[in-house]
Amino acid sequence: MFTNKTPWIILLIIWIAGSTWWHVCHIKQLCIEEAGPVQVASVNLSAGLVIADGGRLRLALTEDFGFAKSDPIANRRNIDISMDSLALYLLNNPERHLTITGFYKPGEINNTSATNLGIARAENIKEYLMQKGVPLSSITIVGKEKEDLAMSTAGDSVVGGIQFDFTAVVPKVDSAALAASTVAAAASTSMEAAAALSASTTAPETVTAMTEEDLAKSQRYASIFEPIDLYFPKGQSEYIKTDETKKFFKAAIRYLKENPGKQLRLTGFTDDQGPDDINLNLSKKRAEFVKMRLNKVGVPGNQVLVEAKGEANPKMPNTTEIGRKANRRVTVVVIK
Repeated sequence: MFTNKTPWIILLIIWIAGSTWWHVCHIKQLCIEEAGPVQVASVNLSAGLVIADGGRLRLALTEDFGFAKSDPIANRRNIDISMDSLALYLLNNPERHLTITGFYKPGEINNTSATNLGIARAENIKEYLMQKGVPLSSITIVGKEKEDLAMSTAGDSVVGGIQFDFTAVVPKVDSAALAASTVAAAASTSMEAAAALSASTTAPETVTAMTEEDLAKSQRYASIFEPIDLYFPKGQSEYIKTDETKKFFKAAIRYLKENPGKQLRLTGFTDDQGPDDINLNLSKKRAEFVKMRLNKVGVPGNQVLVEAKGEANPKMPNTTEIGRKANRRVTVVVIK
């Protein structure tokens, strides 16, 4: 009846295989299903970092520190100006102490002479700050293993391997001097009490310290050909914008676009705190930051001149805090 049995044998084999698969996988639920694609969270390598010391300092970095896997050398791309500002802050505030914590992931290989890779990474940042004049006594380094330290999507580098913490420097106490002053204070207690009883009560004098914001608001726009000063919060590269500076730049940008042969000059200044070379570099970078802002709104680079004066030509004496604040500025003017 069936002269050629081959097709029927093939159909029988397919039917047996299909029945077996249905029984095992759908009835017994014993098959291991193929896993779907795994969603891997990518790491934003350009995520920023904020270095803050309470209300004293706030540095907003556009990028975080990165390290190649098992490497102690930081990738400091685009954060040099913030490190300059951090160095100046420590130099200007010797009563503040910085602790740098370096992190490393389990499995990273420590090829350095340091106790662990975290210490080596912190040491790299410490040396960088010391090159900018920060004394060794102002910095402590710590190394810690951190299992959840972020990695790049490719897995070849770590992100956020550095942490900055600030503490107050506790002054050393001369015990002999302390004892002497205690005796003297006790001897004069009765005299002071009597004087206090007879003294008239007066209202305490209120002293209002002028801030960088106050200095910025004191500037008045008269003409794009008359200089106006831009002020910066201490240790930061972004200038304080006011209605007057907005008027100046609106008029200056319009004039420069209408007169491509004309130029605007940005001159950066600092106070006299810290090494001269760092101050000169910081004044230049602040002026260049303003230039970059102008470039982004369409002003060609060849129409913006940048000059760095550092601590030269102070507006006020650097002997007072308000004087130092007034001297940390960028002067902008359109050249006639």
